[in-house]
Amino acid sequence: MQIVSTCICSYFSPMSDGSLGSAATTPPSACTGVRIRKVARLVSHIFDQHLEPHGLTVTQFGLLGQLKSDDGVGIGMLAERMVMDPTSLTRTLRPLERQGFVRLAHDPRDRRHRRLHLTPEGRAVYEAARPAWLAGQRQIDQALGGTDATTLNALLDRTIERLAR
Repeated sequence: MQIVSTCICSYFSPMSDGSLGSAATTPPSACTGVRIRKVARLVSHIFDQHLEPHGLTVTQFGLLGQLKSDDGVGIGMLAERMVMDPTSLTRTLRPLERQGFVRLAHDPRDRRHRRLHLTPEGRAVYEAARPAWLAGQRQIDQALGGTDATTLNALLDRTIERLAR
């Protein structure tokens, strides 16, 4: 697979003064957003290939994992923890609900709010898919090399922390 390394910054038209606006101080080789999105798509593709026999995407697997550790969480809180907007989260949850892996129930203390619960079927598919997820993780770690994988994960954790402020 050939990955094009052209950055979106290179498509900016010069402004009337000849500058590229805010991109003028950022060389086209330094476009962080494009690089992160490309890496995210590549990593998602690897995990999705491994999880496909279980009928899950990496996002769905992650949601099941979150519910396993925090059963009964509200949609808003789960969206915040997954760094997703509630609409996207709801769209991702629909097939899991149809398959009987998650159940949405009204909060007994406040019927206006709904809580998410992992069903026994959801727990079973999560546990069955875990080895596939681990295989995807190993593939990525091997491609990056042990030291680079560790360094990348530490940098990503710091980046998430800094950008989430």
